[in-house]
Amino acid sequence: MSVEFVVSAYNSSQFPTDGLAEVAFIGRSNVGKSSMLNTLLQRAGKRISNNKAVNSKGLAKISQTPGRTQAVNFFRVEGQLYFVDLPGYGYAKAPRQEIDRWRRLAENYLQDRAPLRLVVLIIDIRHGPTVLDHQMVDWLKFNELPFCVAASKSDKLKPVARQRSIRSIAEGFSPLVPFSAVNGEGVQQLWKAIKTATAE
Repeated sequence: MSVEFVVSAYNSSQFPTDGLAEVAFIGRSNVGKSSMLNTLLQRAGKRISNNKAVNSKGLAKISQTPGRTQAVNFFRVEGQLYFVDLPGYGYAKAPRQEIDRWRRLAENYLQDRAPLRLVVLIIDIRHGPTVLDHQMVDWLKFNELPFCVAASKSDKLKPVARQRSIRSIAEGFSPLVPFSAVNGEGVQQLWKAIKTATAE
């Protein structure tokens, strides 16, 4: 079992052309997207490629600074599908022109990508959905894109607060998958959704 970094695409001409099914991950900056990608693959027992573009501690680079994903990153999983890491939306310490470029790149990918089978929208369970998250769900629905919602960092809340937050988020974002990169909650559930969406 292997995972291989393929390309950081800064325009659509750099997207892979082999037609493999794709699963895209998107969310606000600093929502835990890189940790989710790493956890999904590592806890599934997959070997991370030694490709120099892959962080030695995991598949996707994790940063404390929001807005580090500035391209559309493609990772080929077992030679069968791609995990696609999209630029985060919301806060980022970058010029407005650059942030707008990231947004257009992500939108172009989502609108025009025929191999796309599923979008995983990530929301921080501690803060709940923001206005931008609601706008993203409306945008995905308008463009008739299949998606599921994952509530990241579920281990950060105590049980009572965690259940309260899950119920609150699920009211407008159902079905919802609570997810933790620390204890592995939600890994099997997300993999089930991914395998169902990408099955031939």
